[in-house]
Amino acid sequence: MSKIETINPATGKILATYENVNSDEVSRKVKAAREASVKWKKLDVAERAEYMRRLGRVMRKNREEYARLVTEEMGKPIRQSLAEIEKCAWVCDYYAEHAEAFLRDEIIPTEFRKSFVSFEPLGVVACIMPWNFPFWQVMRFAVPALTAGNVGLLKHSSICLGSAIKIEQAFMDAGFPENIFQAVVGDSRAGEALVQSNIDAVSVTGSVNTGRRVAELASKDLKKFVLELGGSDPFIVLEDADLNQTAYMATQSRLLNTGQSCIAAKRFIVVKEVADKFTMLFVENTQSEVVGDPLDSKTTVGPLVRDSQRQALAKQVDDAKYKGGRVLIGGRAINREGFFYEPTIISNVNHHMEVVREEVFGPAAPIIVVSNEEEAIMEANNSEFGLGASIWTNNIGRGIGLARLVETGIVSVNEMVKSDPRLPFGGVKKSGIGRELSEFGIKEFVNVKSVVVKDIASKLLVE
Repeated sequence: MSKIETINPATGKILATYENVNSDEVSRKVKAAREASVKWKKLDVAERAEYMRRLGRVMRKNREEYARLVTEEMGKPIRQSLAEIEKCAWVCDYYAEHAEAFLRDEIIPTEFRKSFVSFEPLGVVACIMPWNFPFWQVMRFAVPALTAGNVGLLKHSSICLGSAIKIEQAFMDAGFPENIFQAVVGDSRAGEALVQSNIDAVSVTGSVNTGRRVAELASKDLKKFVLELGGSDPFIVLEDADLNQTAYMATQSRLLNTGQSCIAAKRFIVVKEVADKFTMLFVENTQSEVVGDPLDSKTTVGPLVRDSQRQALAKQVDDAKYKGGRVLIGGRAINREGFFYEPTIISNVNHHMEVVREEVFGPAAPIIVVSNEEEAIMEANNSEFGLGASIWTNNIGRGIGLARLVETGIVSVNEMVKSDPRLPFGGVKKSGIGRELSEFGIKEFVNVKSVVVKDIASKLLVE
């Protein structure tokens, strides 16, 4: 087996080395999962929900340990890592409370004695997860899928294999039966082996290319798949927005997780009437952010996950500068240990630039000036992605009306886009297929079964 090294992006130093599993080991884990599923799916939903309550308690108990691991493996500022673990506990509590109602038989009035829809687990469900939210991405898949009666297998990013192992241990610490949730420690070859193995479905969060490849492999055996892929979320600022609050939230939405989030604001579309003032405030807020050691609680912007990610961001920014973009702040790699890049804002951009056409996975923000709300919506929809969007206006009715016109899976009015256990999460276009979270998410990996019952006709007895 080959070795996989994990690296601390704040220092560039090796954290740990792991053995890369082979296809035989993947098959063994899948077989063990299949055997474990027999008893797990027979439990009442209430019994499975109780396990989730315990898992939530484990998350909170080990919050500091898990958060530090997240920060060391992928560079997230520690305050954000702590919030990520707390959110994992929340999703456990949410499904523990609501799963019974979500999965209750649905009675359908017909002419028959009884007809209803039941929601039954598919069986063995795999997930292939990215590095940017190492715990949350996994838990928002695993908790609803397992509460529904499935068992899970995780192939995590090679960047955060320590997190994968800790998550598997968390399920064990919560008392889950053996092999209900297992981690597969490996690279992309292990992921492909997992998708082609004897599983029933797969959930992917990652790049468009990753999603396309998994869909191709899963489709060969007609396996169900859910894809949550990239995003280039528009942040639409109308002339009646509260500009002080909006500019502050623009900074938070762009720089959360050092800009390495699918649902971060990535295209700032501003009506020209307020463009100058918004831009000034946006720059001022960005200048106040603290770039530094992600383990320092004062830090708000950490390193990019790898030097290759920093180089990709630099290429996008340099492309904008070459084509006439004006860098208002930042625009350079930071000369220090680790993979840091200056928070960057660029004006005078257009669709010939990579920072507008492509997903920007780092702390760079292009500002696009438009004439009015109609042009803003056209600009927002002029993208191959359709994950999230936000609209900023003091007229709530106007915001809701425009939200209906934006071609995304999620729209927030006067709030940054966030995932929430209570609401479905997912996108359209190249941002994905299917939904996670809420009642919609728990039903992605169930068999929606119709059951019809008819009385046996009484035999007429004639004397």
